[in-house]
Amino acid sequence: MPRTALRVRRWAAIAVLGGLLAGCGTGEADTGGPAVAPGNGADGRTSTQVRPIEAATRITDAKGVTVSLPKPPEKIVCLVALCDDILVELGMTPTATNSQVLAHPEFLGEKKAAEIPVVPGGFLSPEVEAILSHRPDLVIGLEDTHGKLAPALKGATTFWPVQPGSWQDSVGYLRDLAALTGRTEQGETAEKTFRARLAQAEKAKSDKTALIVYGSDENFGVATPESDVAAGLFPKISHYPWKSRGVDGSYSLEEILARDVDVLFVETLSFGAPDGKLSDKLAKNPLWSRIPAVRNGKVIEVDSEVWAKGRGTRSLGVVLDEATAALR
Repeated sequence: MPRTALRVRRWAAIAVLGGLLAGCGTGEADTGGPAVAPGNGADGRTSTQVRPIEAATRITDAKGVTVSLPKPPEKIVCLVALCDDILVELGMTPTATNSQVLAHPEFLGEKKAAEIPVVPGGFLSPEVEAILSHRPDLVIGLEDTHGKLAPALKGATTFWPVQPGSWQDSVGYLRDLAALTGRTEQGETAEKTFRARLAQAEKAKSDKTALIVYGSDENFGVATPESDVAAGLFPKISHYPWKSRGVDGSYSLEEILARDVDVLFVETLSFGAPDGKLSDKLAKNPLWSRIPAVRNGKVIEVDSEVWAKGRGTRSLGVVLDEATAALR
């Protein structure tokens, strides 16, 4: 995959170690951390129990980052879609954003999303002056991408670097921001709704083999549970035999063909103006038509804003709904 595509997937997928694709691991069990409620069975099934959230002006997240504010933040600038996702779950909207996930109908929809100011500079290089022009109480960005902005924001606002590597991390960030904003009831409800969705999907786990691929051209990548928050859900709801091969490794179409993929989800990532679906480009390879999912009409182009970039409980709920419907 070209270096540009790797760079974009870095912000479009998950926590990245070493500057590229070596992501934080995520297992099948509801394994622990601040967001995990008691009551999980020995089989690793997701608990639907939700611990109460207490309002706070100071939190320390699961990654050890401490955020301290004098009062509940009202003006929040989002530099990563996880922030937008959480705010919508809490019944709030960002003061400004550089994400397009808000336009999805399960979020604000195109009309309301268009009313939210956009931070110029794009995801990789948001402009500090533009961020500060909104006089934010809190700025939330991706640690490995926006951490470099911290010195420039220091003294003018509070910067919270987040780095989700699993759905448990995402729930943890939801709970933390619910505590900081005082929207504890909304946070509990959002967590409960997501856990219920996941638990229900686990009960009806499909025996079909699923696969998520991403990219902008025929140099595609495979989303793995170790390197993608959404993909981390798939071993719970389907047969998902794909493991991370680190920075330099990926899967070939020959290997995918050998796994007899039943349902194939495709995330088309655009660099500038859209230039066609990834699935159409992959169709130029004669091996593509031999994949069972292709032969049986089970190739599904999904919204990469939600599937690759959202990573919060609302986005992951959409992923679960769409994936389980396709895997029936």
